[in-house]
Amino acid sequence: MKITCIVVGKVKEKFYQQAIAEFQKRLSRYTRLEILEVPDEKTPDKAGEKLENQIKDTEGERILKHIREKDYVIALAIEGKAMDSLEFARKLETLGISGTGNLVFVIGGSLGLSKAVLCRADEKLSFSRMTFPHQLMRVILLEQIYRGFRIMHKEPYHK
Repeated sequence: MKITCIVVGKVKEKFYQQAIAEFQKRLSRYTRLEILEVPDEKTPDKAGEKLENQIKDTEGERILKHIREKDYVIALAIEGKAMDSLEFARKLETLGISGTGNLVFVIGGSLGLSKAVLCRADEKLSFSRMTFPHQLMRVILLEQIYRGFRIMHKEPYHK
């Protein structure tokens, strides 16, 4: 199974870049991982709901260009299903056993994901009802994927 993370925007902070690189290296033992960055749109201060939706739609179109019909898509969204790490590991394992060739995780920009992306998603996953910077969510997602593979392979990992 190949895992693709489609993410909006670039990570500028060196400490996030280092953490992402570390988890990419660790995950290379278990799976093929690709991170695709799509450009983010600048959001002016005090942008109204209409402009925010236009921005999400533009970013959403960029995301959807990278998703194929046969991809299994999990969108990270506050309103998604919450799982603990064991449930997440079982989800990864089940998708792998069922023959899912490409698992795609989608992380939106600072405004979230467009309705079109959320509709295309096979599942919505929530890591918390709190809001996190989308750059930090990359680190959290990769860490949980790594943890999931460690659990699947019955390998020790800190709790």
